[in-house]
Amino acid sequence: MLTESDSFIMISDMNLTEIERRIEAIQHRLTHLGPMHPGSLGEQYNVCGKAACRCKDPKKPQKHGPYYQLSYTWRGKSTTRFVRPEQIEGMQRKVANYKRFRELVNEWVDLEVEREQAERAEEKHAGGN
Repeated sequence: MLTESDSFIMISDMNLTEIERRIEAIQHRLTHLGPMHPGSLGEQYNVCGKAACRCKDPKKPQKHGPYYQLSYTWRGKSTTRFVRPEQIEGMQRKVANYKRFRELVNEWVDLEVEREQAERAEEKHAGGN
């Protein structure tokens, strides 16, 4: 897996045509991502308040769960909510799609910065300055 700095080094070695081709490929991938959701999924186990419950057993406590939580921050507001077990797989796909979306957008912006620099270099070279 490439890190952001690896990706930037590779981008800086590209010519203008390669950069534009890569941007088009990213745009294409973005349109095919599917449903997405920011955040991360966590699993938790709880202890209830009933004195005689299995979760309070002094020798072998068995906590209740797992319960799945989606935690995310959107527009400055942090939110945590439970996700039903039958919805976990779909939510995992949505979270993965969102993560991929962010990676692709960051790569696109890196490429746009590099494209602008390449265009300036070409103008400078063509103008003889």
